[in-house]
Amino acid sequence: MSIPSITAVNSTLAGTGPRAPWRDWVALALLMFPVLLVAVDNTALTFALPAIATSLDASGVELLWIVDAYPLVLAGLLVAMGSLGDRIGRRRLLFVGSAGFAAVSAATAFAPSAEWLIAGRAGLGLFGAMLMPSTLSLIRNIFPEPNRRRLAVAIWAAGFSGGAALGPIAGGWLVEHFWWGAVLLVAVPIILPLLLLGPALIPESRDPRPGRVDVPSIVLSLLVMVPVVYGIKTLATHGPAPEAFASIGAGLFMGYVFIRRQRALARVHRTDHSTAPMLDVSLFGNPVFSTAIIANVLALFSFNGFILFLAQHLQLLEGQSPSASGVAMVPALIATVVAGLLVVPLVRKVRPGFVVAGGLLLSAAGYFLVAFGDHSHGPSLLLAALMVLCLGVGAAETISNDLILGAAPADKSGAAAAISETGYEVGSLLGTAILGSILTASYQGNLRLPAGVAELAPAAATSQAGETLAGAVELARMLPAPLAEAVTAAARTAFDSGVHVTASIALVLMTGACVLAAVVLRTVPKAK
Repeated sequence: MSIPSITAVNSTLAGTGPRAPWRDWVALALLMFPVLLVAVDNTALTFALPAIATSLDASGVELLWIVDAYPLVLAGLLVAMGSLGDRIGRRRLLFVGSAGFAAVSAATAFAPSAEWLIAGRAGLGLFGAMLMPSTLSLIRNIFPEPNRRRLAVAIWAAGFSGGAALGPIAGGWLVEHFWWGAVLLVAVPIILPLLLLGPALIPESRDPRPGRVDVPSIVLSLLVMVPVVYGIKTLATHGPAPEAFASIGAGLFMGYVFIRRQRALARVHRTDHSTAPMLDVSLFGNPVFSTAIIANVLALFSFNGFILFLAQHLQLLEGQSPSASGVAMVPALIATVVAGLLVVPLVRKVRPGFVVAGGLLLSAAGYFLVAFGDHSHGPSLLLAALMVLCLGVGAAETISNDLILGAAPADKSGAAAAISETGYEVGSLLGTAILGSILTASYQGNLRLPAGVAELAPAAATSQAGETLAGAVELARMLPAPLAEAVTAAARTAFDSGVHVTASIALVLMTGACVLAAVVLRTVPKAK
């Protein structure tokens, strides 16, 4: 009788022993449910805001917090929850997060007041932070073989992109046919298959030598991310302001304190394994890991910045409804999914670093079309540019996520996945804040309203038109036809000038990122 190897015994004890391949793919299918849930939740609620404002009599500030409470808590806890999953078990944390997300969603769907809804959104951020790092780190452990893992990551990314595309359409349809709470209540049936079948089909995994849960580090991670995210969102909403820069500065200072603590704990961990850092900052010393994180951040930066001005163009200048503009973007978002799947076999022939660089170059090409093209004759050029950009984002995002997971040790996959997810959030916020602020400033500096507007429209409406494109469109509705057309033309010209400036800056950033990825990641070998 042969004696099993120590590796095989340890694998069996860890819950990752030999499994039938079909069980792995069924487990992946189940992991797609929370991925879809978080992606849909990120985008669907926006279309319910008008109904929420009417139903709950919410003020402008309350509406802002209804939107912001979720990403603030989510971003603040991603790293902490990724590390916690490494310690207590990633599957366990996934189930706790899924059950909590469904329960809070159901309770929040019937919120009697704006305050209740804001608290519910914060609760969803807490449980949502448990979901995404858990799914990605479980994939790392269910699929240890690189080629199968790469395909699994591509499917994971496709689920996230598909959920983002489905969110606006589903949100608009649910609000139109039911009520705003249906957007939240739909989380319950989405998560049920995971809770019912997951315990039997998803294997548990954890760090074999976990340290104690480090509460001070969790608090510090919140004090890093929440002020930074809040400051970025304040920049995006109100433009440059002392409050925003002070918030970002405070978060960066706490980041310095956090890193010093993690390094100190790492030194202690060498002799005392019961004490371990919440985040192994030495991961960033791996150039493949850190460059893949940068590529991930910039891919999401380019995508969200593009969506920001395209949505305004379609709805305010082309007159499309929110749901119609969402449908118009679906082909490009499908391209994101297709590109992510197609690059999986490609990295067997081309080095992964060049695939990431090529994806970022496609993103730059999308912005090139916007920066130097004439998009004053309908949305076709912008939608074509979005298609090119999404092909690039799908390719870069899939391979960069795989490089992140592959560069980190398996026992630290939860922390690595959490860093990747934090990159998602930061990239999305930076794309909206930086490119949005530049677009707004350029619009305000270039708008020239025609003479005679001040005599025929309220001063408040004229002032608002000078602030935003939406204000100019609303002002045009108050004016007689010839003057209304002149206001719309002036607003279009000012907005387009801002789009050209914004796209030019994004083009430079994406080109630089492409060169960085090609240089640093060139040594990563082809897949076998």
